Amino acid sequence: MSIPHIASEPVTIRGMRVVEHRFSVPLDHSWPDSEQITVFAREYSDPEISGTEDLPWLLYLQGGPGGKGNRLLQFGGWTKAASRRFRILMLDQRGTGLSTPANRQTLAARGDAASQAEYLAHFRADSIVRDAELIRTALGSGPWSIYGQSYGGFCALTYLSFAPEGLKEVLITGGLAPLTGPADRVYQATFARVAARNKEYFAKYPGDRELTTRIARHLEEVPEFLPDGERLTVRRFQMAGSFLGGNTRMDGLHHLLEEAFIPTPSGDRLSDTFLTAVWQLANRSTNPLYALMHESIYGQGEATNWAAWRVLSAYPQFRPDAPEPLYTGEMVYPWYFEEDPGLRPLQETAQLLAAKSDWPDLYDTDQLARSTVPAAAAVYTDDIYVDRGLSLETAAAVNGLRVWESADFHHDGIADDGEAIFNRLLGMVRSGES
Repeated sequence: MSIPHIASEPVTIRGMRVVEHRFSVPLDHSWPDSEQITVFAREYSDPEISGTEDLPWLLYLQGGPGGKGNRLLQFGGWTKAASRRFRILMLDQRGTGLSTPANRQTLAARGDAASQAEYLAHFRADSIVRDAELIRTALGSGPWSIYGQSYGGFCALTYLSFAPEGLKEVLITGGLAPLTGPADRVYQATFARVAARNKEYFAKYPGDRELTTRIARHLEEVPEFLPDGERLTVRRFQMAGSFLGGNTRMDGLHHLLEEAFIPTPSGDRLSDTFLTAVWQLANRSTNPLYALMHESIYGQGEATNWAAWRVLSAYPQFRPDAPEPLYTGEMVYPWYFEEDPGLRPLQETAQLLAAKSDWPDLYDTDQLARSTVPAAAAVYTDDIYVDRGLSLETAAAVNGLRVWESADFHHDGIADDGEAIFNRLLGMVRSGES
């Protein structure tokens, strides 16, 4: 199937040749003549390399769900390494970035909550992969290389399951999804890892244990308001635990906390600097698909039914009223849609997605077991978002998948030393060595 494709004239930005691509794809791939949506991608290549336009493609699948492709200002890290061998295609997965957007503003045009949920059912990895295959063909590429980070790795496994003929080789970092089972076991594993990461953090910054509790108790007693006018609750403050997901970010939590309180005529209050930073962490208005679709990425044949919220009951140390509350990880809870004004109009839609029980399979375990596509994955031992044990279970189920496990990095490894990680994985798929 050929699809409409518009490419811009190339421009040069700080040593990068950049071309913008827009593709029209079916909303519902099982019905090619259905409503069409736009998928945007930006091509990056090095104009200093002879024969740039003849270089093979590398499709980058961003983390998320709901994450748009990286906006590069210059090559660096893994993109520096990749640009020596590839033309990089940075995809805005459907619903994100410059692709046809899906947020509170646009979803209102779809009609009621049931219509919105039906629409969003087409925004999972299976649809993203089918988009990618149409794009590959439109670009005139043979089987191409793909690189999936975090949720992008989940998409790569879906690609290996349903369109392996489109793949030359697969690289994955921090993104080996569980292939079977309910979403509950994901959170049973990751809550334990987040608790351990909290312990590690407070061992490094022991003064922040008392400060964290002080902030929580203060928020219970004194109204503090975010820049959007919403009152900051303890549980939204706990979302600052997103800092704990990486080596390069963990110390940022300490820097946030050190500016928490400021003296005022009415006593100590939370500073505008602190409140603005927390609001930026806790606000989902710019990527609502993360909250809406997050648990659906584990849904196969059954409802996820707010799995993280249910599993939380076994981990009372994460409760906001715990004596010493811990920071939370990437989990999504139903109260997000009560307290975040960017999500509040989508509350009923989120409930319908959580209750949806007929999600199709995202992986073909038989196909993965006989895969012949060279693939390599980095598994981070202490990753709080994608559990090591579940990752290794998946790796064992994919024929020929080579694993490099490292305790030197966390989920943001490619931000830490992306060039070395990319080169190592590419060497593994091309040499056949771990």
